[in-house]
Amino acid sequence: MKVKATFILFFILTLSCNKKNKDFKLSSELSDSLSYYFNVANNDSTPLNIRSFFNKKALRIVSQQSNDSLNRANYFKIANRYYNVNQLPQYLNITKLIIKNSILANDSLSLAKAYTYMCDFYLKVGKADSVYHYNYEAEKIYAKRNDKVNLTQTLFNKAILQHNHSDFLGCERTAFDMLRVLKNYENLEMSYQANNLLGIVYGELQEFDLSKKYYQIAISIAENKSIPSNYQYKATTINNLGFMYSNQKKYKEAKKEYLEGLREKNLLTDNPVTFAMLRDNLAYANFKLQDLSQLPAMFYEALKIRDSLKVVPGIIVSNIHLSEFFASQKDTVKAIKYAKKAYDVAHIHKQKRETLLGLRQLSNIDNTKERNYSVEYYNISDSLDVNERKARNKFARIEFETDELAQDKVKLVEQKKTLIYTVLGIILIGVFVFVIRVQISKNRELRFIQEQQKANEEIYSLMITQQDKVEESRQAEKKRIAQELHDGVLGKLFGTRMNLGVLNTRKDEDGIVQRVGYIDELKNLEQEIREISHDLNSEKTAVFNNFVLMVSNFIESQRTVCQADISIKMDDTIEWNAIANTAKINLYRILQEAFQNINKHAKAQHVHVTFEKKNSLMQLEVADDGIGFIYSKKRNGIGLQNMRSRITTSGGTMDIITKPGDGTTLHFELPLT
Repeated sequence: MKVKATFILFFILTLSCNKKNKDFKLSSELSDSLSYYFNVANNDSTPLNIRSFFNKKALRIVSQQSNDSLNRANYFKIANRYYNVNQLPQYLNITKLIIKNSILANDSLSLAKAYTYMCDFYLKVGKADSVYHYNYEAEKIYAKRNDKVNLTQTLFNKAILQHNHSDFLGCERTAFDMLRVLKNYENLEMSYQANNLLGIVYGELQEFDLSKKYYQIAISIAENKSIPSNYQYKATTINNLGFMYSNQKKYKEAKKEYLEGLREKNLLTDNPVTFAMLRDNLAYANFKLQDLSQLPAMFYEALKIRDSLKVVPGIIVSNIHLSEFFASQKDTVKAIKYAKKAYDVAHIHKQKRETLLGLRQLSNIDNTKERNYSVEYYNISDSLDVNERKARNKFARIEFETDELAQDKVKLVEQKKTLIYTVLGIILIGVFVFVIRVQISKNRELRFIQEQQKANEEIYSLMITQQDKVEESRQAEKKRIAQELHDGVLGKLFGTRMNLGVLNTRKDEDGIVQRVGYIDELKNLEQEIREISHDLNSEKTAVFNNFVLMVSNFIESQRTVCQADISIKMDDTIEWNAIANTAKINLYRILQEAFQNINKHAKAQHVHVTFEKKNSLMQLEVADDGIGFIYSKKRNGIGLQNMRSRITTSGGTMDIITKPGDGTTLHFELPLT
């Protein structure tokens, strides 16, 4: 049972014919107190349903708290109380919640403790491999934290588990792991446990000299006055030492040890289990030595104590010993009775090893059912061996980290030096390679910037040249129009004006006819002036659209190399002079890159290029009906990165719409300033 608190609860108990009603008068001051709920839930004198009820009330409060150290401590209290009232599913759920919260809070200490709670659960339900797994998880955390106190406890738990599944070599290794940890800090109690356990293990392995050695070390530790005498560790190990002698059939030596153990002060009061064990073992040694003077009274005395304490393994052994005693006295009825009782108790409590003891004794004394007992004995024995072997194999799979044997100091130092030099060398090489790669990357980026700048300068120069040519054409056209105006229209106007001035003085019929002729000539001059004006407008548009001319020339050049049918739409309302030259250069380069990708990858039949003005934005769209591509795989391609970089530099945006089989649309937007 986990740690309990003490609380006094006053209640009135009323009995009815078949039901108990409990009425509790709770003060309003304490009714909402978390501490109060915990105390009631942990009070052994309180009915289980009431304890469970108050534990749920505590859980409702704790579940509303934030995940801090106090909250996790409260969850541990709730788990304890569920365990104490044997509500294992609730205990398991709370423990799993603590594990989750501990991981979120990076609280390794609470996490390790929660793992030990998982061990308690799986120990209760009989899943040894799960017990081993969670105990090992806790062990690793305690080792990492250098928490020697908890580490030795988890190692001890592991060793006991290994021993109980006959993994004696594993138990031996773990016990020595305990002793290695204990070298660096003093804990006499755990030192005693490790040495006592080694004595037991070597006894199981029939290495009796080693068994005796470690039992004697354990006894010397138990005699230390810093260990409370009421623990009765010395009497326990003396009993183990006597049992080792009994296994060697050295019953005189065994009897001597049992008598020494029974001389320990206050043994019956402090540890009645060990007292009963010593009395029973002493009686059995006397039986084997044919000293029957106090038999079977000593057997009955030990059995009575064990019955009162409900020590199941002890009850089974006492009945086996009584059966052997009565069989030696030729009292077959009593011999079978006690052997059958031992078998029944072991079977009820699922103690398979002890069940074998009962079956072996029954097969020895009950000749009528000897065959049946023998068959059952071997079936259980084989099953037990298989299960223990499986458990040992599972332990080996779970624990993948093992200690390495100690190596020579000089070799270890050299290995460390070699490792350090190797690591430093690798680090230096890594740094050198990294610096070189960074420098190469910087140089590549610089070359790219220089090439881009050179290309921009070439395009700018091309635009200037184009502008010069347009300006030259414009000046020539101006000169031509001026000549036409001067030599043609102005001369005619002057002549007509002079003639009309002369005719204004004449009133005859012939003068009127001549004036009409000159008026028609003025109409012809008006048409000539209109045509000249139209030419001027056309020339202005040509000058205005020099960027458009560049784009048009580029599209024409692409029509000779591109297999697709290319169409282009230019919005006449776009004020190209309002767009910066760098932006126009970037648009031109984007168009070049787009067609380069179309020619290399798209396999398109049609390509549509659109320059359009919408509100305060200039939009460029290049759409093809080619094979398309998976954007997520190509988004970091150099071509796409360059286009995105250019439009971003000009303050614009880029969108791509594509998927395999559906063509590709590149959409660019540029703000008009």
